[in-house]
Amino acid sequence: MKEAFRQAIPVLNKIESAGYEAYFVGGSVRDFLLDKEIADVDIATSATPEELKSIFSKTLDVGIEHGTVVVLFNGIPYEVTTFRTEAEYLDFRRPSEVHFIRSLEEDLKRRDFTMNAIAMDRHGKFIDPFGGKKAIEERVIRTVGNPDERFTEDALRMMRAVRFFSQLSFEIEKSTYEALSSLAHLLEKIAVERKLAEFEKLLAGRNRMMALKIVGETGLYKYLPQMTAFQRQLCSSANYHAEGLTGEEMWGFLTCLFDIDQASAESFFKSWNLPVKKTRKILSILKWIRYRSDNEWDAYSLYQAGRESSLSAERIHNVLQHTELKRNTDNLMELYNSLPIKQRSELQLTGNDLMNWFGKPPGAWIKADLKKAENAVLKGELKNSNESIREWLMKCNQNLGKN
Repeated sequence: MKEAFRQAIPVLNKIESAGYEAYFVGGSVRDFLLDKEIADVDIATSATPEELKSIFSKTLDVGIEHGTVVVLFNGIPYEVTTFRTEAEYLDFRRPSEVHFIRSLEEDLKRRDFTMNAIAMDRHGKFIDPFGGKKAIEERVIRTVGNPDERFTEDALRMMRAVRFFSQLSFEIEKSTYEALSSLAHLLEKIAVERKLAEFEKLLAGRNRMMALKIVGETGLYKYLPQMTAFQRQLCSSANYHAEGLTGEEMWGFLTCLFDIDQASAESFFKSWNLPVKKTRKILSILKWIRYRSDNEWDAYSLYQAGRESSLSAERIHNVLQHTELKRNTDNLMELYNSLPIKQRSELQLTGNDLMNWFGKPPGAWIKADLKKAENAVLKGELKNSNESIREWLMKCNQNLGKN
């Protein structure tokens, strides 16, 4: 049994000693069966929130209305949730109310996919009434019960299905896949923030390109922000090998794949509610992807782009050109590292220097001279020292005066 479970066994012991049932459930059990790393564990119990609070001295009421209490035990927080059933879903996302129950099987029955509906007791014994272990062995994503019912209850589960396909490379079972297509319209009811969270996990999965194809084939794309015009591109995404790209690079790749221009890209990212800082980074990458599509890198373009944007642009350019992801990146970084300056602040010249040297008031000439010196230093024509730059600019101005 993995360490995360071993550390939590005393929590289960304490609940059971008080006369209640307690089990490990959900993603941690699934990942244990997949032999994946487990960061934390979730616990389900027959004890109600109030009963849990009487068992443990340190608890936090986080999600208590849905039966979840955070138990602080030996300095570690554990989410412990009461077995529950759920009433009708009124907004295709959340139940109108929950009912606390004493039956583990009824609790597991409300979960999304069979691989997530497995419980494990403190001895490592599995309780698996819906065949979750078999689904994992067969590498299949299958809903607990009728997929139409599960997706109508919570439409976000459709995005979760494709996200798990991306992360685990499991196949989506036939009736579950068909329900994605027939019920895709329900995704319209889901908040953008929740779609974004699942979509970004999808973009990080190892099978992301085939997952994007599924988004296109099933019609889910119609209910994702500003994607209605891009079915063809989504379905063709499996032709590209973008598995090594970062999250921000994937957004840049998609924007290029969709042929969204620079002016429209910001609106596209805004529709997804992407954070401003992240949007700025992606827009910078996009600017340099477009530069790279028509040009080779030189010292000045690398200097302007910076290390991160130039490297990301090169990687995405390689994907779009169907070449190896890291092609030319080592040479690119070698050239970047050889730059005499990496940013304007490293230039041994200021506007005050210029005004003092030439006795002229502020004006556009300062920016022009700074850029002139910056270019000369980057090209290796001029040493980056204050004195060398002063002498060079004096000569330039003298020669300009003679002309």
